[in-house]
Amino acid sequence: MNVIVPRSYNPPMVPDVCIRGAGVVGRTLALLLARDRLRVGLVRDAAPASGAASDVRAYALNAASKDLLEMLRAWPDAQHATPVLGMRVHGDEGGEVHFDAQAHGAPALAWIVDVQGLQERLADALRYQPLVEWLDAPAPAALTVICEGRASTARAEFGVQFEVTSYRQRAIAARLHCEKPHDRLARQWFAEGEILAFLPLGGSEPGANGNSVAVVWSVEEQRATDLLASDNAAFEAQLEAASHRALGKLSLASERAAWPLQLAQADRWCGPGWVLAGDAAHTVHPLAGQGLNLGLADARELAQVLHQREYWRSVGDLKLLRRFERSRKADVLAMAGATDGLQQLFAQQAEPWATLRNWGMTGFDRSGPLKDWVARQAMGRL
Repeated sequence: MNVIVPRSYNPPMVPDVCIRGAGVVGRTLALLLARDRLRVGLVRDAAPASGAASDVRAYALNAASKDLLEMLRAWPDAQHATPVLGMRVHGDEGGEVHFDAQAHGAPALAWIVDVQGLQERLADALRYQPLVEWLDAPAPAALTVICEGRASTARAEFGVQFEVTSYRQRAIAARLHCEKPHDRLARQWFAEGEILAFLPLGGSEPGANGNSVAVVWSVEEQRATDLLASDNAAFEAQLEAASHRALGKLSLASERAAWPLQLAQADRWCGPGWVLAGDAAHTVHPLAGQGLNLGLADARELAQVLHQREYWRSVGDLKLLRRFERSRKADVLAMAGATDGLQQLFAQQAEPWATLRNWGMTGFDRSGPLKDWVARQAMGRL
């Protein structure tokens, strides 16, 4: 008996890999795996609440992340990606560290990228990738990748413990218009256990210096509550004081957002047929701006491990996935240790800690090869 199939019938794709979490890391991984002819199901994130404010966060992406996204044709337009030509880090007793891209032979130390601009470019790239299918719910696959971020609910389904150490701080994010141009410099102040960062925006065009910055201000929880409840004028005045009016008068150009800060890592990253990547596996303090760079490095390494697998191994083979875990854990632990160490060092207010750390900052700024190595590490150029 012959079965007639209507011409319009398109059988659903059975994915080789199901990615749970469609943020930047999940979308990037989907594009990488599809380039390797793997069929990918990408589970949509929950729809944002109606009337939700636009995302005021910005990512600091290094050269390795930029190279990866450019390869996928997903790097944002110039208006959404501002090069950082230098960085000025100020301690609480006069210690300073300066980084300059030109001194390190690089076009930029990093690029400050709008969250929404990057998400849209990745969505555009996915539209032209027939091997990636959007899903409304997880589908059975040889490999499930959890990319849901720090608040992942899927980890528990696989028996993963997420070991969290709270900093008892919150990061406040906002956009500012500044009286003085930022000259495409990132600025950071450490004072009384707080960390304030100004990230340059809108200065990508030739000759443009820009007067807008993205703010990330790490403060203790009660102070965060007070700052979020203050009116615009009071908040702006607090920022001007904390930044020593380096960019003059400041005006809020967005709503304020906040989230708790934590150091966290999953007790295991993989099992038969599943693996964690990005913030679902690890989170670090944002003071170095390396969180998304670590997640994109996870995506790149997982895609490489799957590409190099023996022909007889399934993409969900546990030995294969452990190769990925071993490869990435060392880098993640090193970055987590470095950012945690700096946060703990500047949280100490008693003497002789303040004198020692500022003396150390001045010595590091003059260290030559060590300073160059740290800069290249942060740029992803080692």
